[in-house]
Amino acid sequence: MAELKALNVAKADDTRKANSNLAIRFATAIVCAPLIVALLYKGPPWGFYLLALVATLIGAWELFNMTHAGDRVSQAIGVAMAAGVSAALWFSQGDARVVVTLVVVVALAGPLLTLVRLGDMRTAALRACAMGMGPLYIGVPLTLLAMIRRDLGEAGPGFVIVTIMFAWFADTGGYFAGRFLGRHKLYEAVSPKKTVEGALGGLVGSVLGAVLAHFWFLPSLSLAHGIPLALVAGALGQAGDLGESLIKRSTGVKDSGAIVPGHGGILDRVDALLVTSAVTFVYALWFVPQGH
Repeated sequence: MAELKALNVAKADDTRKANSNLAIRFATAIVCAPLIVALLYKGPPWGFYLLALVATLIGAWELFNMTHAGDRVSQAIGVAMAAGVSAALWFSQGDARVVVTLVVVVALAGPLLTLVRLGDMRTAALRACAMGMGPLYIGVPLTLLAMIRRDLGEAGPGFVIVTIMFAWFADTGGYFAGRFLGRHKLYEAVSPKKTVEGALGGLVGSVLGAVLAHFWFLPSLSLAHGIPLALVAGALGQAGDLGESLIKRSTGVKDSGAIVPGHGGILDRVDALLVTSAVTFVYALWFVPQGH
């Protein structure tokens, strides 16, 4: 009887925490969403890029704080590399030579810099790979989001918003579907609370975002294109969420940071957006005329 009572108390406590967290999430969204929309539609393209750059710097700091715990020099180097990747991509104006150079230089810099900052040999491989991939993983997708705003002309802000919707609507749909319908674990070793039902609810949320965008503010994104794009972006965005969870679990961290109320760190908020940004950019590269 005592064990049953303790279990009921624990469930009630989890419910209160979930409700409180949801309220904080909505409050944060209510404050941030209008600011982002105003910046997209009223501000210059470089203004939104500066926002993306700040998110890149914070996200890179969080990543390297996990992979290079206690090594402030390496953390600073990683953040500087992410900033360099972002700036080079933004100012490249689509020059493929810049992209190739970034990939080659950053990938090789990882193990070479780790030779200089050797530290514990048992974590050297992790740190070498993180330094060689982290600046690209954080710096490229968020900059692509700003490039969508800049390069797609009048449709740019709308494509940015629908890209964010793919990630955030999937997160919201997955939250509610998982909470009320979740029965089957999705990937328990990486994220114990995520369920198959939640993942399907997330895809419904992404598709809803595409439908709303088409009928509300982005008619140029047809349903014939928008729904498949939403399914691909939504599915891969959820994989991006799991990927960030893998990094946190493998480094013994619960949240990447605590800068966003109700959401943890920047990476906890943009883990799916990193992927949906890349998916939408590639779609736009192939199917949307630049400056459209």
